[in-house]
Amino acid sequence: MFRNSVKYFRSFAGEISRFAGARRAATAVEFALIAAPFLATLIAILEVTIFLFAQQVLQNAATEAGRLFMTGQAQNSFTANNETTTQQQVTQLQNDICPMVSALFNCQSLMVNVQSYANFSSANASEPALTFNGPNGTGGVSNTWSFVPGTPGQVMVVQLIYQWPIVSGPLGYVLSSLGNGSTEMMGVSAFRVEPY
Repeated sequence: MFRNSVKYFRSFAGEISRFAGARRAATAVEFALIAAPFLATLIAILEVTIFLFAQQVLQNAATEAGRLFMTGQAQNSFTANNETTTQQQVTQLQNDICPMVSALFNCQSLMVNVQSYANFSSANASEPALTFNGPNGTGGVSNTWSFVPGTPGQVMVVQLIYQWPIVSGPLGYVLSSLGNGSTEMMGVSAFRVEPY
C-alpha cells in the first residue's frame, strides 16, 4: 500500500511539474488574475473623471447664478415679471441656470438654496445634509431650502445641490454614497451684493 501511494505521488508530482513548465495560455491565466483589479481601477478613473467634470460645470453655474444676484439682475427680474412667491422665483432661477447645466444634469432635480447674511463671518456655505422621505435614502429629498435674495450690501450664499448617480465597480463604490446609488454634488458662490 505504501508503494502504491509513492507511485501515485510521483505521478502527481510529474503532472504538477509539467503544468508548471507549460507556457501555453499563460497570458490568459495572468490576465484572469488581474482582470478584476484592472477593471475596478478603470471604472474608478472614469467615474471620478466624469464626476469632477460635472462638479466643475455645477460650480460654474453657481458662480453665474451668484453674478445674477450680485448685480441685482435676478432681483429686478423677479419684480419685473411679478414673481412674488418663492416657488416662482426658484423656478425662474432654475430656468436661468438650466441652459448652463442641461447637458449633464436634470434641471428639475437641481436644488437651489439662496441665503443672505449681514456679513461674511455669519455666512454659512457648508454642505447641507440631505434628508429623504423614505428609509435608506429612498424617496424624494425632504429638505426645506431657503430662498432669500439679498439687498445691496448684504452677503449672499448661493448653493446648487444635485444628487449625482454613481456606478458601483467590481470592488465597490469609489465615491461616497447617500444610500440610494447617488452622491451629493454642490456648487457654491459667496459674495456681497453690489449697489444696483
